[in-house]
Amino acid sequence: MIWILVGYLCGSWLAALSVCRWAGVVDPRQCGSFNPGASNVLRTHGSRLALMTVILDALKGMPVVGLVKWLGMPVWLQGAVGLAVLLGHSYPLWHGFRGGKAVASALGVLLVLVPEVALLGVLSWALMAWWLKNPGQASIVSALLTPLLSLWLTPEYTGIVVVFSVLVLVRHWHNLRRLRRDVASRFKEP
Repeated sequence: MIWILVGYLCGSWLAALSVCRWAGVVDPRQCGSFNPGASNVLRTHGSRLALMTVILDALKGMPVVGLVKWLGMPVWLQGAVGLAVLLGHSYPLWHGFRGGKAVASALGVLLVLVPEVALLGVLSWALMAWWLKNPGQASIVSALLTPLLSLWLTPEYTGIVVVFSVLVLVRHWHNLRRLRRDVASRFKEP
């Protein structure tokens, strides 16, 4: 249980808040989409601060997940600690349970648990972000693709990857609804 608590605590540090504070810019929860994540930092403060946010959000859970894996803990516990990192990021107690969407944090955890799946997921995200010109939609596509990659490359971790992907998709619920509306409106156009 202590590992899970440490995972949550690591995840609950929101890099976007610190990066924006260090840069002397407006808190991302007060502008744009009001979300304390890298996508909102990108929209409101540019790519340099967004990249710093992604890197720090990815790194924050890696030590605890890496330690649990290195100690040879069961796969389910590795997944539970990784999930705690993502839940800490998405629902941090000290910020009224209003956190980010967990994409960068999931990347960091997956880089430790299943690096090949994580790297292919990043590649799919980058291609989709370039093609769609929308990082949120790219995150949705990557979240749908990553479990299939895990099934192919690391079947023992597939259940964990599915849970992570479901959390990312739940956190992107508004993007999914907007995407569905856009697709429906295209079919209605003459």
